[in-house]
Amino acid sequence: MKFWKKLTNDERKIRIEKALHDNVNFSKDTSLGYPASKLDSRVFNDDAPFLKDAPILQTYVANPNNIGCHTFGTSEKAFNGTHEIEREVLNVIAVDIFKAEPNGFDGYISPGGTEANIQAIWMFRNYFMNHFEAKGQEIAIVASEDTHYSIPKASNLLQLDWLKIPVDFDTRAIDKMQLERIILEAQKQGKKYFIAISNMGTTMFGSVDNPEDYIQVFEKYHLQYRLHIDGAYGGFVYPFSNQQSEINFSNPKISSITIDAHKMLQAPYGTGVFICRKGYIENVLTKEAEYVEGMDLTLCGSRSGANAVAVWMILFTYGPNGWFEKVSVLQMRTQFLCNQLDMMNIQYFREPFMNIVTIKAEYIPQAVAEKYDLVPQQHDKNNKWYKIVLMDHVEVEHLTTFIEELMATNYA
Repeated sequence: MKFWKKLTNDERKIRIEKALHDNVNFSKDTSLGYPASKLDSRVFNDDAPFLKDAPILQTYVANPNNIGCHTFGTSEKAFNGTHEIEREVLNVIAVDIFKAEPNGFDGYISPGGTEANIQAIWMFRNYFMNHFEAKGQEIAIVASEDTHYSIPKASNLLQLDWLKIPVDFDTRAIDKMQLERIILEAQKQGKKYFIAISNMGTTMFGSVDNPEDYIQVFEKYHLQYRLHIDGAYGGFVYPFSNQQSEINFSNPKISSITIDAHKMLQAPYGTGVFICRKGYIENVLTKEAEYVEGMDLTLCGSRSGANAVAVWMILFTYGPNGWFEKVSVLQMRTQFLCNQLDMMNIQYFREPFMNIVTIKAEYIPQAVAEKYDLVPQQHDKNNKWYKIVLMDHVEVEHLTTFIEELMATNYA
């Protein structure tokens, strides 16, 4: 690990205090030009005694703006401190977790995985337009039918066709024959450039696509493509549970990755991460943002620096070994549930290195599903699956109670 280590509580507090000191202080500094301030002191008491031991809450009250992309060019000098915290977070995620070369990536902490996925597709669309004079109708998004709804949302926003690739009902694996057929048909219809989305942990199943399925087809027919990994759910699980994984920047065909910190990392909601190789993000420069120091290369523009501090605090509280241990515990709990289901001959899907178990709906009575807040694939009578996510709060005792109740029904 080049950047990631475990820090003591005092070391973390000192680092965040320095970051806030390096930012503009709206309580003390004469800052006349910013359309911003600290949180309203009539509502948010910045003198509350508990704040001195709560660096994240201190940051929320200080209200720093992490606008822009802090891995590329310059940034607003008023918030240098929290911008540097964000760079430290990105170094850990890009280099230590996803094997990027130091200084070989760009990225930012986004308001969530949905924006990060849209950012990737927007960026590659513009890349094809800028470098190949591609027309919008010549560019297509390629993703499986299990992909996150942010992909059809991006298709709608960016006016790009989405080529939906079927998956096997039981294994959730991409149908490679259909993939090849759909790509060739799209080529006949005038598609020349492809943005492929490969999932590292789908929302419903936790299934992990094999990026090589896409790479082999595109390269077999000498097609122009860029490959994005949607690791919004699996990004803080899969690289630790499967340490032999090559779904990272060590694979030269992978150009960008999305990760969510507000899922497995348990950061506040509205905290995603977008990372890409150097040479791409400048394609989404908004030149009209002339009043912003540096360059705004993000979809959202202004965003809270407190989210960067929250992710930093989590990462440096655990350190890499502590995080590996946490993921390992969740894997053991997941395996415990699967062992119980196997003994009852209940059919389910589980990606071996993930902590989601998706059970065929025919085995789950409606009352049990509602009591334990199981999430259906569809909220209607056609639902085929229910999922259980083994998050940090789900303990073996909860699973045992669920299993006992399931055994008492006619479904087990």
